[in-house]
Amino acid sequence: MAIRSFEEALRQFWQAEMECRAFCQGPQHFDGSRQPSRGLHLYEIIADHYLQVVQCEHGCVRELATRAGRLSPIHNYLPMHYDLLQYSYYKVSKYEKALEAAMSYLLFHPGDTAMLENQDYYRMMLQGVRDPDSISPSQDLIWYMERYELEKELLQSLSEELDFAYLDPINGTTPGQKNNDQDVVERLPGVEAGMHKVPEMPGVRRKRTERKAEQELHQGGQVPYDQVIVHDWRQLNGSGRVLLDNVITAQECRELYRVATSITIAGDGYRGKTSPHTPNERFEGATVYKALMYGVEGRIPLRGARLFHEASERARTIVQAYFLLNSTLYFSYTHLVCRTAIPGQQDNRNDLSHPIHADNCLLDVDAKECWKEPPAYTHRDYSAILYLNGDFDGGEFIFTEPDAKTVTAAVKPRCGRMVGFTSGGENPHGVTAVTRGQRCAVALWFTLNPHFRELGRDLSCAWAEFTKPIWCACARSDIGIGVGEY
Repeated sequence: MAIRSFEEALRQFWQAEMECRAFCQGPQHFDGSRQPSRGLHLYEIIADHYLQVVQCEHGCVRELATRAGRLSPIHNYLPMHYDLLQYSYYKVSKYEKALEAAMSYLLFHPGDTAMLENQDYYRMMLQGVRDPDSISPSQDLIWYMERYELEKELLQSLSEELDFAYLDPINGTTPGQKNNDQDVVERLPGVEAGMHKVPEMPGVRRKRTERKAEQELHQGGQVPYDQVIVHDWRQLNGSGRVLLDNVITAQECRELYRVATSITIAGDGYRGKTSPHTPNERFEGATVYKALMYGVEGRIPLRGARLFHEASERARTIVQAYFLLNSTLYFSYTHLVCRTAIPGQQDNRNDLSHPIHADNCLLDVDAKECWKEPPAYTHRDYSAILYLNGDFDGGEFIFTEPDAKTVTAAVKPRCGRMVGFTSGGENPHGVTAVTRGQRCAVALWFTLNPHFRELGRDLSCAWAEFTKPIWCACARSDIGIGVGEY
């Protein structure tokens, strides 16, 4: 069943690719920067037209790998078909076809260690049955790759002469940019030369690669606060995560909670939508700048506004230290938020307080991808949630697998507890339903790009210095623009 599906998918791909190329032969649409000048010779206009035709045809593989409504293509889309096909043939002992599919995959990624090992395994299994040297990659793919490489060579040479950027539509790389594949074959630990490792399911290989990347992530730095208790990523079942207790004291929690109940406004950050994620809860929020304005106006004590600022700065310092960042970590957005269960609407709830998502990309469960493109806040690099209370029911912070269903870790909020994590698709997360009471926290997003620092925070510092120096951190604020999300 799987084999027939993959073979049919490839047949339809080649048909669609041919149709895409046919459409490229039509009139080309000039953008403002490439509108032909009246002074150009006819031959130059014709050459420019056919350059765009070749670019269009060459990019058909990227076009076909991009799902409707998305800007980015599915990674490794065409090679992935041959990867899955070779494993499917292996499972039914069709080693000739498995070898053909493996060789086809290697036309895209000749340095893929795991696939080279699979190829060796299939060749060994065919000994005495058929000469492995008589087997070649898919003929359709051979023709495609010959044309692809010629087009690539032509476009790369023209890109240098005509000063336009060439992007490899299969690998998503530019000239000189290193691909993720290994150029040198390395044996896995415990596998000696001459031995043949049994092929693994592609998803298993992918998870091993992801785990290796996770281990290379810099984390585990010493937090510069003695009272803070650190529970590292191992206890949260995922890399790029950290759980910390005692970030703020019980007294600071109480004071910040009073600030929250005094200044937060329903729907803040969500264009006034009081229940942006679920009709069963009310959402309220406030920014650092708003806290300062209320403090200056005497609506809340100035020390409360100062504590909001200082607690968030403490969180930033902890995240920067734990993840061993060598460059400045800027605030992107700081939001004091409360979620309140609406009485009479909590029976038989099966929704979430905040649906599963990632902070800097669009989580696509079906494609098992996280698209780093608008409207996602792609500039966000790290995130943190600092909790102010725990006297409510539900409201647990959860991490999941990319399927947005399988929970990998759950954190029960309590005073002074903070969760920090990398903001990408490696850390899908959400909040379970708040079924009684009010859950308040400081939600923080950070960026390594100073162009996206939180302007409202800078304004609060400038205003504080203009009125009275209520906190010295303003003078050295490195800080962060964003729109509310939590």
